[in-house]
Amino acid sequence: MSASWVAAGVRARALSRRRVGAAGARDLAALPSLDAAVQALVATPYGHDVHPGMTLAQAQHAVSATVLWHLRVLAGWLPHGDARIVRVLAGGFEVANVDEHLRSMAGLPAGPTFELGSLSTAWPRIAAEHSREGIRAVLAASPWGDPGDDAPRMLHLGMRVAWLLRVGANVPAARPWAHGAAAILVARECMAAGTRPGPELSRGIDLLVGRGWRDARLGTLAEALPSADRWALADVSEPADLWRAEAAWWRRVSTEAATLLRKPVSGPDPVVGAVGALGADAWRVRAALEVAARAGTGSGTIAREAFDAVA
Repeated sequence: MSASWVAAGVRARALSRRRVGAAGARDLAALPSLDAAVQALVATPYGHDVHPGMTLAQAQHAVSATVLWHLRVLAGWLPHGDARIVRVLAGGFEVANVDEHLRSMAGLPAGPTFELGSLSTAWPRIAAEHSREGIRAVLAASPWGDPGDDAPRMLHLGMRVAWLLRVGANVPAARPWAHGAAAILVARECMAAGTRPGPELSRGIDLLVGRGWRDARLGTLAEALPSADRWALADVSEPADLWRAEAAWWRRVSTEAATLLRKPVSGPDPVVGAVGALGADAWRVRAALEVAARAGTGSGTIAREAFDAVA
């Protein structure tokens, strides 16, 4: 490996420390109000984008935006041509941008979009489109591929399946994460929400989790998956269980990211580990902000207990 990979690995380890950690997230969740939690975050690495007075939605978006900023910095340290690793892993930010763009086009309240910079795949062209047909055409001509339909739900699901396929194909260390996320996605979208993907999208799902999902129900989906992917839906039998599955997914990402960060800096593993560690930390912090926002309300105690159980 080149000296560039060594520099990137060292930078990845340094950036991975820009977290509050599980204990810090619990401290945030224990604060008496959202304002107090936001004020505390300003003094952490999330202060890059988090500012006093933000609403819950604004603060949660700012937490994610800080992670994206770190990823943009990290991508700049990778050897020429290898920034695609971070670009692929950061695809969820582009998916989120398209979600908000679709909401705006439909006349619904939409949140802010993320500044992707060099991590963009097709977002500038999508942002210039103002029809679902146009968005589908841009996706079809890009690495995202054709979602097979321009209905908002299909664009939503199609981009997520395409993202997980791209991660699995381009980032071997993150392949188990992609397959686990795909299992949860199928459970949530196809089983709990009743979304019926078309033939092309179904074939993409098959590549991630096998064909067994096609004849499964939510309660039997885990058994229908390849054995290596069943962990993602352990103990999931009804929609109310899916939030625990998501939390378990993030715990696995966090644990495996820590292992990757300890690998030699002469290869991509520490870079992938940094992305996973930063993402997991942001997930905990966003959850902690929501708990703090509910403090003093009727659901505050329940939210805190739920947070303690998963974080």
